[in-house]
Amino acid sequence: MAAQAVPQGFGPSTAQRLPVPEREAMSEAQRAAAQAIIDGPRKALFGPFVPLLQTPQLMECIGKTGETLRFGGSLPDRVRELAICIVARETHNQFEWLMHAPLALKAGVAAEVIDCLLQGRRPRDLAPDETCAVDFVTELMHRHGVSDATYAEATGLFGEPGTVELTALTGYFVSVCWIMNVARTPGPQDSPAGRLSAFPA
Repeated sequence: MAAQAVPQGFGPSTAQRLPVPEREAMSEAQRAAAQAIIDGPRKALFGPFVPLLQTPQLMECIGKTGETLRFGGSLPDRVRELAICIVARETHNQFEWLMHAPLALKAGVAAEVIDCLLQGRRPRDLAPDETCAVDFVTELMHRHGVSDATYAEATGLFGEPGTVELTALTGYFVSVCWIMNVARTPGPQDSPAGRLSAFPA
């Protein structure tokens, strides 16, 4: 029997809790915040910025943080996208998984690695920087910190700035995944990635 896709958030309902308000119902601050996202590198209002539109000032700050991490960071694209996929898998967030699994493949992450994550398994046969990213992000999410050995490996590969960036990247995507889980923000319907199912028992 095929595994059922995990609904966004908890419970059987898939109804979106915080959809985009009608434009005439938006405040001036909401309209300005939405336009800033559309005019930026994302080019559209989608994903976490839909529920974040409820708090335009917070949306602007979170948006700038994500923009810096995604478009101005120092980590290799392959490492960054792999880290995002791990966070999406651990938080059961369909939106970020469906968005970033294809981007990870495009950045050079092996299809077998993405398939392992999709199945809830630890990937094997990784490049050293990918192994480090898997260890670091998984340890950080499960234990809320990392061991000395994991820290030393990360700083050896990414430097201290890159290690801080990897930590911030993890925290940023945990935050937006939680926001979308609470809001039941749906994932893109046209993604070629497989939808997340529950972790195996």
